[in-house]
Amino acid sequence: MTTENNSPIRYYLRMRTHFLELNKCIGKTLQIDFEGYECLQCGLEKDIYRQGFCKSCFFETPAAGEWILRPELSKAHLGKADRDLAYEEKMQLQPHIVYLALSSDVKVGVTRKSQVPTRWIDQGANQAIPLLETPNRYLAGMAELTLKNFFPDKTNWRKMLTASPEDVDWQALKEKAKNHLPHDLKQYEVTTDAVTSLEFPVKGNLPDKVSSLNLSKTPHFEGVLKGIKGQYLIFEGGVVWNVRSHEGTVTRLSLHSQ
Repeated sequence: MTTENNSPIRYYLRMRTHFLELNKCIGKTLQIDFEGYECLQCGLEKDIYRQGFCKSCFFETPAAGEWILRPELSKAHLGKADRDLAYEEKMQLQPHIVYLALSSDVKVGVTRKSQVPTRWIDQGANQAIPLLETPNRYLAGMAELTLKNFFPDKTNWRKMLTASPEDVDWQALKEKAKNHLPHDLKQYEVTTDAVTSLEFPVKGNLPDKVSSLNLSKTPHFEGVLKGIKGQYLIFEGGVVWNVRSHEGTVTRLSLHSQ
């Protein structure tokens, strides 16, 4: 899903030839039907392995390199290729932000500067604050590697979709993080203390419990869309659909007014 930071955030589902503005679908019945698979790389009708790619493409495309999930493994700053140096230089050799974000709990993460605040929206973060701005992905990854000893780096998606935002002392947390950074990385500290707050389009309260919709197991589903948070569509009754985890899945959507 493509997002636009507004109040609330606006969501657009990318279709083959157009976009569907999902905010306008809230309160209406959405029908989802599974029709098959299509690899995002080769375009073939093959089972999806991970991240929208078939198994062979997943281990070949530079868009699924290990450095994406583990930025400390980036090598483009050394002129060394993982899978495709030109692609990796484009993605890795640009400013990156190391941040703290409140999604399920306060977590540490890394993203390209150009992806702020999109990355925080995708994680379902209610608030976020930048810690460092580094000139490449490797340095950001090394900072994250250190801070993972003191902050989680994963989001508990169930808690993110059910828990109400908590009060956070961002300045104290930022000071804690700063105190644990290696000395050679402190030169990249972000001096502003500005906290970004995000408002997600949810009608009513978040559900008390959630259950995940897996189209390979439930090929037909319909329910009233109650809201959107992170990359999840939230339906009446607590059923949630992770759109990103279904990349490469061919689906048919039908909208019915209440």
